[in-house]
Amino acid sequence: MIRILLAEDEEAMRTYLARALENAGFSVASVDRGTAAIPLLQAEHFDLLLSDIVMPEMDGIELAQRCAEISPSTKVMFITGFAAVTLKANREAPQARVLSKPFHLKDLVMEVERAFEDVPYAGTRQP
Repeated sequence: MIRILLAEDEEAMRTYLARALENAGFSVASVDRGTAAIPLLQAEHFDLLLSDIVMPEMDGIELAQRCAEISPSTKVMFITGFAAVTLKANREAPQARVLSKPFHLKDLVMEVERAFEDVPYAGTRQP
């Protein structure tokens, strides 16, 4: 099962996204800020870091950079509601996918599944 670390500072959005991803067959751990994600990345393996870009204490881009140092095999996907931030993310973390808010939950699940197309039994397609 694909393990996702979700970093989103807005509680309602974090709960909503975590529930949707779990319903799609993913294992999800969620935190409310980038600084809370670092100890989890150090202690556990995650296949995907799904992070908001604009967060207090540590933004998603810095979190992604730290993630690359701690767990280089972890893929990164950003979610954001700011177009200018999307451009910055594409420049500073070119391997990361960026999903702009608002988006439909099926689009999120589809993007996560697409990120793992090369991984057997990704997402909801488990035997």
